[in-house]
Amino acid sequence: MEDNFIENWDLFLAPYEQAVEELKLKLKNIRKEYRTLHRHTPIEFVTGRVKTRESILEKMEMREIEPEDMLIGVQDIAGIRIMCQFVEDIYEVAELIKERTDFKVLLIRDYIHHHKPSGYRSYHMVIEYPVQRAKNVETVIVEVQIRTLAMNFWATIEHSLNYKYQGEYPNHILERLERASEAAFMLDQEMSEIREEIREATQFFEQRYEDPETAIYKGNYEVNQ
Repeated sequence: MEDNFIENWDLFLAPYEQAVEELKLKLKNIRKEYRTLHRHTPIEFVTGRVKTRESILEKMEMREIEPEDMLIGVQDIAGIRIMCQFVEDIYEVAELIKERTDFKVLLIRDYIHHHKPSGYRSYHMVIEYPVQRAKNVETVIVEVQIRTLAMNFWATIEHSLNYKYQGEYPNHILERLERASEAAFMLDQEMSEIREEIREATQFFEQRYEDPETAIYKGNYEVNQ
C-alpha cells in the first residue's frame, strides 16, 4: 500500500510515542502508590509500543482500510498493555482507568466474559488521550489491553500462529488453541481461589528485600524501573 497519504511519518507518530510514554509513567506511578501503602497492587507491570509505518500499512491492506478511515480503522497505533496477577485485578484496573480525568474512555471490549471463538481473552479499552505538544494539544487514540500473565502467554502464541495462517487455522490447530485457552483460564480461576494467600506471601517477601542493593528478586520486573 502507498504511504504518501502521510507527509511525514515520524512527525505523525510522535504524539503517539509521547502518549505511550506518559501513560506508562502514570500507570507505573499507580503501582508505586499501592506498594508505598503496602497494599496489593492490581498492576503487575506495564509495557507499551507504537506501531511502525510498515505495521500500520500492513493492517490497513489486510483489513481493506482506506487512508481516510485510518484513524477509525486502526485504533491501536498506540498500545498499552497492563499485566495483572488475577482476573479480579483486571476489573479493578479498568475501574481506575474509567475514573481518570486526564483522558476519556471511548470504547470497552470485554473479551474475558465474551471471549473470541479462537479462545482469546483480554480486556480492551480504547481511550482518547490529549498530548501537549510544543505549540498545541493533539488528541490521539490509544488501545489499552489488560490481561493476566496466563492470558498473555496464550495470546502471544496465538498472535504468532495468526501471522502464519492469516486467521484461517486448520481445525486441529483451532481445537488445540481453544483447549489451551480453557486451561489458561482454569489456571487463572485456581489462582483467584487462593489470591489472598498469594498476596500475603508476596507482601512478606517484598518487605524482606526492600533494599535493591541486597535483593535477589523483589517480585518486580525490569520493565517497571
